[in-house]
Amino acid sequence: MHKILTFSDHLRLINERSTAFRAAVAAAPSLDMQVPTHPERTLFDLVQHVGLSRRKSAAIVAAGPADAPPKKSAWDDGTGAPREREALLAWWTESIEQLTSALREAGPDRRCWTWWDDSPSPQTSGAWARRQVPEIAVHTYDVQLTLGAPQPLPDEVALDGFDDCQFTLCATTVAWPHGPAIVDYHATEGHSWRLRLSRDGAQVARLTPPAGEDPATADASARGTASDLVLFFYGRIPLDSLTFEGDRRIFDQLAAWDPSV
Repeated sequence: MHKILTFSDHLRLINERSTAFRAAVAAAPSLDMQVPTHPERTLFDLVQHVGLSRRKSAAIVAAGPADAPPKKSAWDDGTGAPREREALLAWWTESIEQLTSALREAGPDRRCWTWWDDSPSPQTSGAWARRQVPEIAVHTYDVQLTLGAPQPLPDEVALDGFDDCQFTLCATTVAWPHGPAIVDYHATEGHSWRLRLSRDGAQVARLTPPAGEDPATADASARGTASDLVLFFYGRIPLDSLTFEGDRRIFDQLAAWDPSV
């Protein structure tokens, strides 16, 4: 059975993953190291990018109900992050404090602008809190990989994160531009999801129990740890890192599909 994490859980996990991110950056021999998953960025560039994204999320939550995100000046004064390591780490901590403070003040139910209005995920501060966890966790993996010591995402983070990826990032009412298909994802921790792709868009369902539907009806499936499923979804590891069956082209089509275009 899928455990549903609470708003408090997400705030806790934001802090935990942010602390891990900070520790990895602090341990890096140089901030000029190239990030393997983002070859165009140095470690400094990555910290600045992720930190500014947290500040933007904080500004969106603080703004409340809106038809568009706040102007950039609400979350970026144009000075960027400081380049000296200790100052950069303090700037990162401040970025997370801005985010968690905005979320705590808003609570889980404040209406907010979101870019996922065509998905079943709510347009609320609580959904923004949930979205932060896999984002920070995957970027923590990026930093650890840069140092040559990548760690799997914690089970709690990965299971909830992959569920959020499916319902927030995959599910959409935008028509699937290819032939109808069914894709199943199975986490070795005992959770499964089914993605139905058609002219009606992408519809996601949790399979409970995992064997509740005949797996033979899926056109393609992938199985791995929840951490590996998240890392695959974010393009950090290849499909070959998972156990997959069926039509590989569907995974390629999913990776190339941008419903917003």
